[in-house]
Amino acid sequence: MSSAITSSSGSTGTASSSTSGAAAASSLITSTGIGSGLNIGAIVSALTTAEGAGQQTLITSQTTSINSQLSAFSTFSSSLSTLQATLATLEDPTELAGFSATVADTTIASASTDSTAVAGQYALTVQNLATSASLNSAPYASANATVGTGTLNIAVGNLSTSIVIDSTDDTLAGIAASINSATANPGVSASVINTTLGAILVISGTQTGAANGVTVTETDGGSGLSGLTYSPTGTTNGLTQTQGPTDAHFTINTYPATSASNTVTTAISGVTLNLIAPTATGASTTISIAPDTSAAQTSIGTFVTAVNGVLSAIQTLGGYDATTQTAGALNGNATLEAFQSELENILDTVNSAGSSGVGSLADLGLTTDSQTGQLDSNTGTLTTALSQNLTAVGNLLGGADGIATQLNTLINSYTQPGGLLDSITQGLQTNLTNVQKQQTALTAQLAAYSATLTTQYNAMDAAVAALKETQTYLNAEFNSSSSSSSSTSSTSNLSSGQTST
Repeated sequence: MSSAITSSSGSTGTASSSTSGAAAASSLITSTGIGSGLNIGAIVSALTTAEGAGQQTLITSQTTSINSQLSAFSTFSSSLSTLQATLATLEDPTELAGFSATVADTTIASASTDSTAVAGQYALTVQNLATSASLNSAPYASANATVGTGTLNIAVGNLSTSIVIDSTDDTLAGIAASINSATANPGVSASVINTTLGAILVISGTQTGAANGVTVTETDGGSGLSGLTYSPTGTTNGLTQTQGPTDAHFTINTYPATSASNTVTTAISGVTLNLIAPTATGASTTISIAPDTSAAQTSIGTFVTAVNGVLSAIQTLGGYDATTQTAGALNGNATLEAFQSELENILDTVNSAGSSGVGSLADLGLTTDSQTGQLDSNTGTLTTALSQNLTAVGNLLGGADGIATQLNTLINSYTQPGGLLDSITQGLQTNLTNVQKQQTALTAQLAAYSATLTTQYNAMDAAVAALKETQTYLNAEFNSSSSSSSSTSSTSNLSSGQTST
């Protein structure tokens, strides 16, 4: 009986310990079950992934598709911008129909043209170049020699400025620096040259032409700077004019002309002459203005390359590669197909008013390859068309109804702010935002689902841990009782003198 009571008491104590152990086990459950030995983290992760697999696949697919379309439309838009950049020269017939200027004797002059030039040949004779005034002072001991103080007024044509010279800048070098730094400098520069005779102040006009003579007067009422004065009509000048201001004198086809500058823009329409040196007495040189097809060929070649770039982009983005069995990101897209159709219609434009056999791109040697769909260029045909009638080529490509003008209008309707591509891009961005919201919602949903599963599996693991604790206790109790009974029986037998056989 005593033994039974003790046993009962022990049982109560052990049961209490088992409950505490279960609670402790519950608080220690982590991703790997302490009670069950299961990898709870891996199980929960797999179940959570499976739970959201369908939705996640759909969201990923939509995101990939939208991003691919955005990238594709960006590529398409870029190709349109490249093409549009080549149209400016083609839109203006005068820009395309350029001329080149050649001077036979490049030691006499050079020439360039603008869009208003016309073909022609001219005889040029240069009597003298335009010059600027140059004044020299008498020699001084050095650049740092003191000259004097006062106020100098320097005038060039109708412009003048007054420069105050005081004791801080009354040397030859100081006066030169004051002239050069004058804020209202009328158009002169000053420098000091050192010679065997001494230092000399040089005042030079910066503009050529007879009207740009230089006058220097002292206006302070004194004579401290009298050695630096000059007047074209003066008799007591301190400065000596070593070069007078003159206009250039030349003839065009024996007709006399003058210019205050050696850069002449008004002698021949659309031509700028740069006079370099006088011609020999009785001699002349020839200026030739002729059509320049090289610029037109370059512009048209660049245009063809850009058109083919657009066509290639459309084929890649909207087509299907049978070899790789891969469809472009915009396969079958109506926007690309519509643009291609409009582009081809414009390229097929025929100018019924075209002269000299130039009425279509085919007359320029630009034809569509039936295999690739791109433009091919026949250099010989293009050269002939440009040489025979550059103006007709310019009218086909440019002007109000020219091919380049039509293309520019078409591209603007697609690429301008608020245009078709802008609207499409905004729509795709909106769709992408909505898909991102779906992703956020799914992520939150799966996080909650994962948390619920984790709680449930931890509870199960705690229960298993408690059961194992109980099993351990029961095993210990039963083993203890069995050992006690065996010991009592042996003692009883011994005291009675009985032995087992």
